[in-house]
Formats: sequence, C-alpha cells, structure tokens
Amino acid sequence: MKNLKYLFLVLLMSCSTSKVITDYDDKADFSSFKTYAFYKDVGKGLNELDVRRVTSIMNTELNKLGIQKSENPDFFINIISNTTEATNNNTIGIGVGSGGRNGGFGISGGIPIGGKKLNEEFIVEFVAATNNTLFWEAVLNSTINENRKPEEKEFHFQEIIKIILEKYPPKQK
Repeated sequence: MKNLKYLFLVLLMSCSTSKVITDYDDKADFSSFKTYAFYKDVGKGLNELDVRRVTSIMNTELNKLGIQKSENPDFFINIISNTTEATNNNTIGIGVGSGGRNGGFGISGGIPIGGKKLNEEFIVEFVAATNNTLFWEAVLNSTINENRKPEEKEFHFQEIIKIILEKYPPKQK
C-alpha cells in the first residue's frame, strides 16, 4: 500500500511541468570544484525541518557526483525557496435557472477541487569559495500542495534536487 502511494506521487510529479533553468559562468573550471559546504543561513523560505531534508538530500546527490562535503570547501551552496499562492482554475459550477418570456432567475457558484496550491520557485546557487562569486545557478518552478505530509515533502525534495543536479556540471561546448 505504501508503494502504491509513492507510485501515485511519482505520477503526480511527472505530470507537473517542472522545468529547470540554469545559468553559469562559462569561464569557470567546473572540474576544480570537488568539495562544498552550505552557507550558515541556507534555506531561505524553508522551515527548519525542510532545511534538514533538503541539505541531507543534497549531500546524498552530490556524493553520487563525486563531490564531498568539507570544512575547507571549493564552493558554497545556497538554497532559496519562494512560494506564492497559485490560482486554482479547477472548480465545479452549480447553476439553477429558469427563464420565461417576462423574466428569469439564476444562481451559480464554484466549488474548488482539491486543496490550496502554491507555486514554488526553488533556487540552488553554487558560489566559489575563493572569490565569493556565483558560478552556477539552477531555478525550478513547480506547483505544490500547501498541506503536504512530511513523507510527501521528502519525496518532492528528492525529485526536484535530482532533476536540478542532472544539469550540473553544465555541458560546455
């Protein structure tokens, strides 16, 4: 049953139109960035629990890329999350009407379907430790439910961080 829930979440995530937009310094030598650390105030826009989730997932995914956490890093990571209320166009309309030659009467209303949705802009910035300059940035926009369970948040962050880090290092020409 638990696997079925995760399958549903995967389908939900795959149906969303999350797209990663990256920008980078084309003069940066990405092969020289082997170690990282998080800024002390990492996670602007996230609560403390989400900051722990995101940094833990980021550690795991960066280790897969061969990049290690260090006290003396080559670069620092900043993560920002901005959320705004999304407009919900999914409603059910109910109408009652009567009309005749001399008059009419009508009632209509809308009942929103589903919970409150939020637009999330998730930003990951990599900043060189030597000169404190941004050398890589990724922005992912997605729509999320406002009232998510902790395991749904965990799954969401795993998916978006994996998608974001697929773009690192950039394929330079």
